Amino acid sequence: QLQLVESGGGLVQPGGSLRLSCAASGFNLDYYAIGWFRQTPGKEREGVLCINSVDGRTYSADSAKGRFTISRDNAKGTVSLRMNSLRPEDTAVYYCAASIGGYCSGPRLLMWDEYDYWGQGTQVTVSS
Repeated sequence: QLQLVESGGGLVQPGGSLRLSCAASGFNLDYYAIGWFRQTPGKEREGVLCINSVDGRTYSADSAKGRFTISRDNAKGTVSLRMNSLRPEDTAVYYCAASIGGYCSGPRLLMWDEYDYWGQGTQVTVSS
């Protein structure tokens, strides 16, 4: 069974940092573009960052630029999302997703329907 599993969420104070991790079970992440998304109740799932499989190219949503970075460790089969300078409005459930044929070079790979596999999500709460 193909699964993605996120970890690393939690409660953090405004201005703090968190590192989320995404791991695959049943398949190798090396061959997929990976995206991080977030969602709050009543809102659409928002693409935050994506990263390619081959060249490691990334693309960020405006909300993430300068604060969030995405990286992949193919040896470990994981993709990480490092979030700095967190704000209360970053509070959401964060999901990682894998795209079979996607190429992360622009906003298209921040659209949820470009992705084929999803994790269950991890809650990030930014609050004092």
